[in-house]
Amino acid sequence: MSALGDITLGLPVLMAIRRARPDARISWIAQRGPDVLLRGHPAIDELVPFDRWTGLSGYMNIHRRLRTKSFDVVLDLQTALKAGIVTAMMRAETKIGFDRARARDGNWLFTNHRIPAAPRAHLADQFREFLPAIGVADEQVEYGLTPSSNARAEVAEMLGDDPRPLVSIVVASSKTYKNWAPDRLGQLCVELARQYGMRPVLVGGLSDTEQCAAAMILRRTAAVLPPEDRPLVALGCGIPNLLAILEQSALVVSPDSGPLHMSVALGRPVVGLYGATNPQLVGPYRRFGDLVVDRYHSPGEAPAFRASRRLDGMARISVDDVLERVEHWSRHYARSSTPIERREPIAV
Repeated sequence: MSALGDITLGLPVLMAIRRARPDARISWIAQRGPDVLLRGHPAIDELVPFDRWTGLSGYMNIHRRLRTKSFDVVLDLQTALKAGIVTAMMRAETKIGFDRARARDGNWLFTNHRIPAAPRAHLADQFREFLPAIGVADEQVEYGLTPSSNARAEVAEMLGDDPRPLVSIVVASSKTYKNWAPDRLGQLCVELARQYGMRPVLVGGLSDTEQCAAAMILRRTAAVLPPEDRPLVALGCGIPNLLAILEQSALVVSPDSGPLHMSVALGRPVVGLYGATNPQLVGPYRRFGDLVVDRYHSPGEAPAFRASRRLDGMARISVDDVLERVEHWSRHYARSSTPIERREPIAV
């Protein structure tokens, strides 16, 4: 309903339903802001925006919109109370949610059918547990996510005709504990430009956190890089243009965030920075796991589906850790078969 990453990870469920039931009418309720990602999606017949941040009036507005509609089935893929309240508003004989153990905030109270209890798994796999409950058996993972032609044109104009491979740097997520230090991101940008001949572009929103991080990155790179090698700033370009930038990127570097999962959906290689959250649960889904920098698990610790946060984890990621994964990308994923010209690293 709300987070860009969760919405993206839910898209394979949508696509599986559409393949199994091409005649179905599918509505998706999404929070204002992230709902932009779903606008024009070919598998959605109706997108219902939810203005949660307007408080009571937001719930009243969505109630007015839903009260005249009837549904055969409601799938509540979110476990929060807000999703439960909206589920309760909907007219449907069958309302399916998570089992009681996983449905936090009393969300299970608002559904009348629940998927079987199961051990924790990757979030996308947990979403896919809903498919057998509605008679859909489909192992194909497809997102149906494509930038619009307008967004592609705007991004092409923004990027110009620079031939260097593009590397998108997601400067921050909406949760500060997931973010990597901006000074290290700045040093990484220098090394990507100097060692790999790449063109960094800073992407994200316009929150104070993201703008401050971008300013620090620019200060860090300005001291050692010529103007043409410094990062391009594309903060606040909007979700459609962000999707187009990610599509054009040879590589994406991101903490656990919506753009990381959007990159995976587009098939773009992404170096995931995981220290605070568990990549077993919310890492890149079924692709690019070999590019993850995992400092959530301690050295020698067996990966486990643990959901607790490690608030000191991001500080344990070094620039060298990330560059080691970039080198792996350059050997196994780079678009060109010609080796990237390597240059000596420089201190920042």
